[in-house]
Amino acid sequence: MADFTLHDLEKRLRARAQAPAHASYTRKLLDQGVAECAKKLGEEAIETVIAAVGKDRRRLIAETADLIYHLLVVLAARGITLSEVEGELAARTRQSGLQEKASRKAGSGPAPGAGKIKTRLRQPTAREHRRAGKDT
Repeated sequence: MADFTLHDLEKRLRARAQAPAHASYTRKLLDQGVAECAKKLGEEAIETVIAAVGKDRRRLIAETADLIYHLLVVLAARGITLSEVEGELAARTRQSGLQEKASRKAGSGPAPGAGKIKTRLRQPTAREHRRAGKDT
């Protein structure tokens, strides 16, 4: 198991956010705003799903790493720390998943502001399918 943690990644991401955009992909993403960061997160989520149903274990690991990185970028763009997310997860462990879901308001709809993101989900490209092991 690696000594590198998600908190290490978050620290690195926050440091790279201070670098100039020409030298930092993280800075470049953050400069584009939350909506673009979220769009990239969605793209990575789709690639992770494709990899999950494929047969290439390494591809799934790589796509998951991309997904986690882009999730942390979105959180940073919104000023949310990994510790805050861990706190929410800890609070949810006090009851079963079924109890937690039942305690939510029925029909509460999407998260506030979710409708403001104008992103069209695209179909995976042939290359993405191949990368996920679909065409092998």
